[in-house]
Amino acid sequence: MLKTLWRIAGAAALAVAAQAQAQQATLSPTPPMGWNSWDSYGLTIDEAQYRANVDVLATRLKAAGYQYAVVDEGWYLANPQDASKPETLHYRIDANGRYEPALNRFATATGAAGFKPLADYVHAQGLKFGIHIIRGITKQAVAGNLPIAGSAFHAVDAADTGDTCPWNPDNFGVKDNAAGQAWYDSLMRQYASWDVDYIKVDCIASHPYKGDEIRMIHRAIVKTGRPMILSLSPGPAPLEQAAELGRNAQLWRISNDVWDHWEDNGEWSQNVKAQFAVIASWASHVKPGNWPDADMLPLGWLGPVPGEGKPRTTRLTRDEQRTLVTLWSIARSPLFFGGNLTKLDDWTQALLTNPTVIAMDQRGEGQRLAGQDGAVIAWTSHADGADYLALFNTSDTATTVKAGFAKYGLAQGSYSVRDVWGARSLGKLAAVNHAVAAHGVLLLELRR
Repeated sequence: MLKTLWRIAGAAALAVAAQAQAQQATLSPTPPMGWNSWDSYGLTIDEAQYRANVDVLATRLKAAGYQYAVVDEGWYLANPQDASKPETLHYRIDANGRYEPALNRFATATGAAGFKPLADYVHAQGLKFGIHIIRGITKQAVAGNLPIAGSAFHAVDAADTGDTCPWNPDNFGVKDNAAGQAWYDSLMRQYASWDVDYIKVDCIASHPYKGDEIRMIHRAIVKTGRPMILSLSPGPAPLEQAAELGRNAQLWRISNDVWDHWEDNGEWSQNVKAQFAVIASWASHVKPGNWPDADMLPLGWLGPVPGEGKPRTTRLTRDEQRTLVTLWSIARSPLFFGGNLTKLDDWTQALLTNPTVIAMDQRGEGQRLAGQDGAVIAWTSHADGADYLALFNTSDTATTVKAGFAKYGLAQGSYSVRDVWGARSLGKLAAVNHAVAAHGVLLLELRR
């Protein structure tokens, strides 16, 4: 009898797990694509700037699959320019201690409407609306011991005042108890009432990893009944937590912030070259509903107030930019452009919207690291009836790659070959014998 009960309980647990995974896959069947304000505006974006970027997203990138428009960190700050002096920051909160958009920056975000008018504007253009938050409960709510909306709890019941984000002063951590769950339930109901589609939660996937709060946020989103994608940052998310991440979120950052550095970078930044090993380590965890996130694309014009450094055109060369976009896409990472869309040039638009590269990202199958010879790293994928071979040259000098396709796990024989970035046919080939630029990539489409 006892064994039978254990079998029934085990079957039930498996069924619940399978249902959860099916829900994840349905919510995000392909890697999300969109635009995020951080790389160009940091904490400072206002409504007029956001709307201007949304307009360009709709007219120039939406057709290629970019659909999410995310307001990144600090939308509740009246004076984000004073972030270096946290004691002077002015926050806007409601009667239950939850952040509201700062009125001097988001003019239509009045009263209980919150971000709903802005979400309506985004949805009217066939796009989806996203916001960034820092995990935890507002310090203002705790100082006033404000009631947690929809519950009998108060802020002090939920707050872990010994836990703060090491690089952001806004909030205290949240206890893994009924009050903590009530706090996150109240937040997610608030965002659902604004018609939010995408929530990026920061200071939770690393620095430190907070599994209890990830689980609470996931449960709170499910309770709303609104399909809101959950994105976790920053990285590097711990590889040993891949299963838990996959049960509770649709995407999670796998590295520190990626900026426009090929190799040299700061303490809190990740360079493009270092992403090769990181992305490969997560390849087996890529599947519908689960998208290890290699971070935003710091391309185009980064300004007027980028989240790192001074206003500038991306420091990456054109070869390095093609390498970044190709690696992200063949590995099926989410694609979020970070440049200022109001200054989007034609070359960058073509880079972001190449239909073959987008097909690898959105419909690729069997993507894998296919080998490395010195500085040359090979990836393969299959999409839309074609095989793809990407040969990345990570060295500082050009090189020529000579090898049969079978070396990379592809079937022997000849293929009709097209140079994707060169937009030219290379004819019928049984091997590759081509130059690859320093820091560049040769991306080949192979068809029988």
